[in-house]
Amino acid sequence: MNLRLSWKWIVAGVWAFSLSLPGAFATTFMSQQEALDKAFPDAEVERRVVALTDEQMKAAGALAGSKIPGALIILYEGRKDGQLIGTAYFDVQRVHSLPQTLMLVVAPDGRLLSLDVLAFNEPAKFMAPAGWLDQFPGHALDENLQLHRDIQGITGATLTARSTTKSVRRILAIHKILNP
Repeated sequence: MNLRLSWKWIVAGVWAFSLSLPGAFATTFMSQQEALDKAFPDAEVERRVVALTDEQMKAAGALAGSKIPGALIILYEGRKDGQLIGTAYFDVQRVHSLPQTLMLVVAPDGRLLSLDVLAFNEPAKFMAPAGWLDQFPGHALDENLQLHRDIQGITGATLTARSTTKSVRRILAIHKILNP
C-alpha cells in the first residue's frame, strides 16, 4: 500500500471516529435565558423549585403514562401586571442515544402555550420540523395527546416523535399535579 493511500484511510478513520463522539451533532439553538425572554417578553419571571412527594410523582406518572424521573422540579412563572401568564419548564429527554432539550410553556388553564427545542444532540436529520412541533400548542393533557391520535408521527424520526410527545405529556402531568 503506498503512503498516499494510507493517509486517506487514516483521515477517513479519524473523521468516522469523530462522528461517534458525544456532541458530534450537538446543536444549541438558544440559551435558557433567551428562551425565557422569548416566552415572557416584558414580563416578570420568577424561578421556583418544587419537590414532588412520592404520591405526587406516582399521580403525575399515571397521568403522563410514564415514570417521572425525579422529584425536584424547577419551573419559571411569567407574570404581567401581577397576573400569571404562563409557567415554563425545561425538559431534557433522550431521543435515541443523545438528548434534546425542550422548553414547554403551560398556560394557567393547563394547555400547552409553546414548545421550543433549545438543543438537539442527535443528527439533524432526526430533528422534528417546526411544523410538526406546531401540533402541540393548545393541547391539554388527555387521552388524545398521543402519537397516532391528535399527534401525527414523523417519517424517519419516530424516536424523536415519541420522545417529544412523552416530554409534553410528562410536563403537562406535572403541571396538573402542582396546580390542581
